[in-house]
Amino acid sequence: MNDTTPDHSHPDKAVLFADISGSTRLYETLGDARAFTTINSCLDILQRLTAAHTGQTVKTIGDEIMAVFPDAISAAQAACEMQLVISHAKIDGTQLSIRIGLHYGPVIESASDGDVFGETVNIAARMTEIAQAQQIITTGATVAMLPPIMRTSTRSFDNLSIKGKTDDIEVHEVIWQESEEMTMMVGRTLSPANVEPTLQLIYRGNKFVMDAAHPGITIGRGELADIMIQDRRASRMHAKIERRRDKFVFIDISSNGSYVTFRNESEVQLRREELVLRESGSISLGHTYKKDPAEVITFVYKS
Repeated sequence: MNDTTPDHSHPDKAVLFADISGSTRLYETLGDARAFTTINSCLDILQRLTAAHTGQTVKTIGDEIMAVFPDAISAAQAACEMQLVISHAKIDGTQLSIRIGLHYGPVIESASDGDVFGETVNIAARMTEIAQAQQIITTGATVAMLPPIMRTSTRSFDNLSIKGKTDDIEVHEVIWQESEEMTMMVGRTLSPANVEPTLQLIYRGNKFVMDAAHPGITIGRGELADIMIQDRRASRMHAKIERRRDKFVFIDISSNGSYVTFRNESEVQLRREELVLRESGSISLGHTYKKDPAEVITFVYKS
């Protein structure tokens, strides 16, 4: 029995590949265990951004994610935000870069596992091969599906012959770097230029400040953590905080969980979950605030 959709009902979707550049070198410089963790953390971010833009992760393949989107607009917006987030973040203390290729067209869908096949997938993969680090490469046909404001943030790149196709394919680069047009393209909610959102964290008298220049921080008992916790109840790599647009998101990755208390509110328990930090409060790692009120990280969000 064929588990793909019938040939006459191929839906049109945007297929996107995002590949971590230089992953082989990461294993050489960081070692297998740390490189594996860093790459997986990056892929997790890409998957979350895929979902945020109405996309679906089809699969991860080593250091690469394959995703599908209902239209070219969603795929292009996701690609731009992926580049923006990864370019501003230090993932597990390491600066990474990605290359992205995408194409919109008919796909064959597997009914059993959601995998997709066909010429659109092959062309998207070819666009990824062309892309360099921090580039988004797509086709002229995909760009034609974008509204005028988004097309202004693309440029013709090359004409390319594709195996099995008679005509050359027009290749375009999507310009994702910060600009007024790109802000509209990815739908970012930016603070006024003179008000830069910051998150101040204090642990045992040591102050840490997160902002656009310092968009990521790791917390844990291990020596690789940016905020090194002395409490034995904390995991070696217990949690991360990521700046996303004008918000700071606390991400628990621990065994024992985390407890966040906002001022004048009840304590929130997190276990492998995320929470946007707002106003002010405290974070307890591996225990409730009441069990050890002195062993906490306090935070203040300013916008």
